Amino acid sequence: MLKLSDYPVAIARTNQAIVELDYELSALRQVISAFECKAEMIVATDSNLKNDSQRKARRFELLEVNQEYQKAQELSAKLATEKSNAVAHLEYLRNQFSVAKLEARLTIAQQLSGLESREFAGF
Repeated sequence: MLKLSDYPVAIARTNQAIVELDYELSALRQVISAFECKAEMIVATDSNLKNDSQRKARRFELLEVNQEYQKAQELSAKLATEKSNAVAHLEYLRNQFSVAKLEARLTIAQQLSGLESREFAGF
């Protein structure tokens, strides 16, 4: 368990990790989009493809055999999972921080209450 004073730094670090994962995901989405656009261009210029079903199948085929596209998709899924875990951890830290603050306030209130009782009793 962290000390009360450690939570803000831990929360900030976790939030920064989420921002970095967002950046990586955004960059990866651009790479994936470029692969998909290239496949679309190839399909659009192929006069042998007669209908939408044939074009969709060819597009799928082009992307399926593209190892770089497949690796980018896998990395995207991995980063999305990491981000979800980081968001969950951030929520956990925030909740723990709230609980720690409440416990600290309760301790202070109990100490003050004990002092008042002693003063009242004449100690």
